[in-house]
Amino acid sequence: MHPPPPAAAAMDFGQNSLFGYMEDLQELTIIERPVRRSLKTPEEIERLTVDEDLSDIERAVYLLSAGQDVQGTSVIANLPFLMRQNPAETLRRVLPKVREVLHVAGVEMQLTAAVSFLTILQEESVSVHTYAHSFLQVILLHLEHRDTGVSNAWLETLLSVIEVLPKETLRHEILNPLVSKAQLSQTVQSRLVSCKILGKLTNKFDAHTIKREILPLVKSLCQDVEYEVRSCMCRQLENIAQGIGTELTKSVVLPELIELSRDEGSSVRLAAFETLVNLLDVFDTDDRSQTILPLVKSFCEKSFKADESILISLSFHLGKLCHGLYGIFTPDQHLRFLEFYKKLCTLGLQQENGHNENQIPPQILEQEKKYISVRKNCAYNFPAMIVFVDPKNFHLELYSTFFCLCHDPEVPVRYTIAICFYEVSKLLNSGVYLIHKELITLLQDESLEVLDALIDHLPEILELMSTGGESSVQENKLSSLPDLIPALTAAEQRAAASLKWRTHEKLLQKYACLPHIISSDQIYYRFLQRMFTIMMTNNVLPVQKAASRTLCIFLRYNRKQEQRHEVIQKLIEQLGQGKSYWNRLRFLDTCEFIIEIFSKSFFCKYFFLPAIELTHDPVANVRMKLCYLLPKVKSTLKIPADKHLLQQLEMCVRKLLCQEKDKDVLAIVKRTVLELDRMEMSMDAEQLEKEKQQNDGRPVSDKTFEKKRRDTKTPTTLPKSIPISVPGPSGTSTPSTSKEIKKSKLIRSQSFNNQAFHAKYGNLDKCASKSSTAGYTSSVSGLGKTSVISLPENRENPILKSLNHPLDEGSKTKTTEDNVIDGQNLKQWLGFFFLSFFLSFLSFLFFFFFLFFFLVNEWKRDT
Repeated sequence: MHPPPPAAAAMDFGQNSLFGYMEDLQELTIIERPVRRSLKTPEEIERLTVDEDLSDIERAVYLLSAGQDVQGTSVIANLPFLMRQNPAETLRRVLPKVREVLHVAGVEMQLTAAVSFLTILQEESVSVHTYAHSFLQVILLHLEHRDTGVSNAWLETLLSVIEVLPKETLRHEILNPLVSKAQLSQTVQSRLVSCKILGKLTNKFDAHTIKREILPLVKSLCQDVEYEVRSCMCRQLENIAQGIGTELTKSVVLPELIELSRDEGSSVRLAAFETLVNLLDVFDTDDRSQTILPLVKSFCEKSFKADESILISLSFHLGKLCHGLYGIFTPDQHLRFLEFYKKLCTLGLQQENGHNENQIPPQILEQEKKYISVRKNCAYNFPAMIVFVDPKNFHLELYSTFFCLCHDPEVPVRYTIAICFYEVSKLLNSGVYLIHKELITLLQDESLEVLDALIDHLPEILELMSTGGESSVQENKLSSLPDLIPALTAAEQRAAASLKWRTHEKLLQKYACLPHIISSDQIYYRFLQRMFTIMMTNNVLPVQKAASRTLCIFLRYNRKQEQRHEVIQKLIEQLGQGKSYWNRLRFLDTCEFIIEIFSKSFFCKYFFLPAIELTHDPVANVRMKLCYLLPKVKSTLKIPADKHLLQQLEMCVRKLLCQEKDKDVLAIVKRTVLELDRMEMSMDAEQLEKEKQQNDGRPVSDKTFEKKRRDTKTPTTLPKSIPISVPGPSGTSTPSTSKEIKKSKLIRSQSFNNQAFHAKYGNLDKCASKSSTAGYTSSVSGLGKTSVISLPENRENPILKSLNHPLDEGSKTKTTEDNVIDGQNLKQWLGFFFLSFFLSFLSFLFFFFFLFFFLVNEWKRDT
């Protein structure tokens, strides 16, 4: 018997399947029942309805007085807006209602009010004096709310308010009531709040006031009967030390810290240790060596024996301790501290257990998590330990520890050491070759989190590896590290096979540094084809773009012409002329990167024509993307060298305007044409100079004829004292160049008009040709349109001379250039004539309509 096909299995309506189907339906009905019960009745909807004609202030007052809790919460959340809109009315009418509601409000409304009050303070909707008068008492009233979350929210608001309040307000409204709130007769919550307020108030008063009014409260709270209060006050001693100065810190704060470090509560000892570490910079060398160093030694000894609670904190602050106590250790103490760090780096790795994780007791699991945190903190502090032992001693003192951290069985430890890898490489400098193998190990790590952490600074790491830490070395490829390329390719394939495409994208972006690290042949044979494959087959757009940009950079640094031409041909054939429109879109992305990375001439030589050929693409998205790219394409052209490419571009744009049927593409084409018309063309100075030299090298007969023509006109070589102003976009451009630019803009402008527009300019051309054959226009008119010449008074004006004497034979003969100039002048005068005629016609129409309406009104009045 063969098993039934999948379709038959899907159509099985046996008893078991029917019962299962009915049970699923019953579960769905059970899920839907609470939803149906939660629907509002008409009476409830009526109670929630508010008159729409009420103003914002009136609506807020009404909802706070007679609305539901959710409506009151909404009003309080909207309180900052009301304060911005109408602060006076809000303070007079809405805020009293808010005070009444908060007395009986729930947790959600209390939290919303705390946030709204803080927002009003941050937005400075009212002055500080008005805020203290209106809001401060409400905040102080709810500091001791029975809910811890609400109390903490109001406390955060109060601490922000303390930053802006003046001293007198702080003294009367906060400091004076704090004396009674910090007494043992008050609740624990009240004393905890007092500790945090005292830490904030210290920076607002002078040292004398702190010593007289605040420090007695601080000492009292440090000796409180509750360990929570002592721990909280101990953590505020850092802020208090910054406010009272070095002398009072030594005489008041340091004795309290020493006493708290011997406290019976582990949380108090931990708070004292962390505060001591943060205050290391405040104490001098004697205090560090005689007081703090013995405390640190006792902490380290107790951490393994009786007080493991401080182990995590000690491992986290180890780097700061090394920096703060540097130079105080004796050689023996230095060695002991280093051995202590090495022991922490391998903590928990010596315990081998052969049983399953499900069979491990909870206490052992909790201990293992603690050990993982300790090793992670040790990895975080590894760069500081290199400084502690001196980078020259790294190989002897810390290399084995670094090896263990890079091969740690837990991902968080390897992730942290991967983040620190760049710092370690910088510190080792010329000894960076010692950690080559660890780089390969982390590149081949099975966890993508580790790889993601490492590649953040991968270009800098590889550069240090290739130069051996010496920036003066220019060409030193990584020939001593043969495993690097396989490790990089394996890392990319592992990232591509996963779902973490952002890691894959980042890795491809970092591969752009490879031309500075390895040879172009290695890139060509090991990485280039892989970039092509990603561009053709990957389904994630950012990954494809990253591969495209990296490929362009590989191509940019490849100096072998055969390989270059092969890559360019593949880009054009497989992407630009590919069957998939997705590949053609990626080709346009590649063109954009080529414009950014390569020279303009390179793009014009290889990619200009393949890019603009996509104007005939059958897919609208491709044509649309090309339209967005056209301004960048035009920016690569130089006049007059790329004049033929400019004509090709304008022809493609005209075809898009005339033949495009997709309305979205057509709209983008019109916007693009306007942008193209506003762009200024870049000039090729060398090409212009070559053309000028070619013009200077004409035959002798042409020069003689030109000389005869110049004898009857104003000389073209004028003295330096004669200023000449030539109209055009640039004073240095030649007339031929300006004519070409005007002609290109004229062609684009004509694309928007109808056939009548073309006919009109056709008549103008005919008129110009007739005027050029007549040969009767004086040469003065042609010169007057192209230059404005001011001559000195003591020089004879050749123009006046030619007007006062009969015309000679040379002046009767008109050259082709004069005819062209006269034709252009006739065009301009005809244009002015048509413009004035059009304006006169508009004036006549206006007068006719005015007269018509006047007569109509008179006729209506008579009838």
